[in-house]
Amino acid sequence: MAERADAARNRAAILRATEELLSNFPPEEVSIDRVAAKAGVGKGTVFRRFGDRYGLMRALMVQRAEALQTAFTSGPPPLGPGAEPTERLLAFLDGTLELITNNLGLIAAHERAAVAGNHDDQPVYQAWHRHVTALIAQARPDLDAELQAHILLRSLSSDLVAHLHRNGTSPRFARSLHDLATALLRPLDP
Repeated sequence: MAERADAARNRAAILRATEELLSNFPPEEVSIDRVAAKAGVGKGTVFRRFGDRYGLMRALMVQRAEALQTAFTSGPPPLGPGAEPTERLLAFLDGTLELITNNLGLIAAHERAAVAGNHDDQPVYQAWHRHVTALIAQARPDLDAELQAHILLRSLSSDLVAHLHRNGTSPRFARSLHDLATALLRPLDP
């Protein structure tokens, strides 16, 4: 069923307002009340549309991550299919780090809302995890790819990335992440 035009406008206005607020205020100050006021809708509209603060942050996060997901599932190499697993993993880590750095407020708000609401349904993280797991398993079937993927992805927490970004050490972090991923996927000597 197609979304009504007014509902689509409200959804877009709410997501735009959330994004603006997150770029101007710390995540903990971006409340549903503030989002509704900024979007020019009632608080009930936000709750009906997104359920809770986590649902709102999740929707915005999914929207922000769409381009990266399209690139790694069907885009050109090295991020998309056709490149070696190590190249793809490095390109994915670069893309993810860029996405996180450009959306620090959103990522932090999304992470905090997930923890506060005890939400396990994190579609963006789950898609990223499946992708990284598959690349690790392809390159190194001898490893516990699922756990290694969690370890790599958790190194991209918004708090760590924000701290390193503020201190001007993002390039160093990116290089270290490359070193770690390259070492992880290096074939075992026969």
